[in-house]
Amino acid sequence: MLNMILSERLKYKRTFAKKLVYIAPFFFVLYAIITMPTIHSKYNYFEYTVFNWWPLLFLPLGTTLIASLAAMREKKSGNYRALRCYDISIPRMWFSKIIVIAYYTLLSSIELMILLILLKLFLPNSISSAAIVVMASLTIWITSLAYIPIGLFFADRFGTVISIIVSLIGIVLGVVMAPESYWMFIPWSWGMRLMSPIVGVHPNGVPLKEGNPLLDPSVIPIGILASIVIFALLSLVTAFWFSRREVN
Repeated sequence: MLNMILSERLKYKRTFAKKLVYIAPFFFVLYAIITMPTIHSKYNYFEYTVFNWWPLLFLPLGTTLIASLAAMREKKSGNYRALRCYDISIPRMWFSKIIVIAYYTLLSSIELMILLILLKLFLPNSISSAAIVVMASLTIWITSLAYIPIGLFFADRFGTVISIIVSLIGIVLGVVMAPESYWMFIPWSWGMRLMSPIVGVHPNGVPLKEGNPLLDPSVIPIGILASIVIFALLSLVTAFWFSRREVN
């Protein structure tokens, strides 16, 4: 399994997907700097901006794009025909793809943490604390894991365009349903919903006032547990599908 993961990781060398992973955090921090005057708060403005847009755009759409590029790369190289010639565990190959994408999105999240913590040295009011930044970043990453098997499945089965369309529809539904009581049923709403009690920002990007019901922290363990369980189930189901599919 380790060899498969290392082999899969090598496929990202000098690719756009790998560059995207490292560029994205800089873009979102730069966006926060540019839009800083529009945030109606003298404190924690980087938290409100970055941790609203990061789970809204990069992790759902970026993960889908990375998964789509991975599927496209395999199709160009023969679409898994060689698998029939070697004693290779096909489900393990699928899991290796999921693990490597999760690894790169984690790297991107860690880079974002480092950038925000370093910026606090120059802009003391930009974030509340390093602990909040770490907690928010890791929570968003965990809640985004389900996008990986979803993105890989749609990209491999239907193509890049359909995979991106599904992601865009999910993002819209996530924004609409994140503040509602049924937010749990839409994976794309998880990250935004959990940012409300962690960072204090509404899914629409507006800082929450004290006493707002969205600040209830009880949703945090529920959302994290649901994210892990659904991610595991989706990974198993899509791996089973992948092992049964015909290799073209």
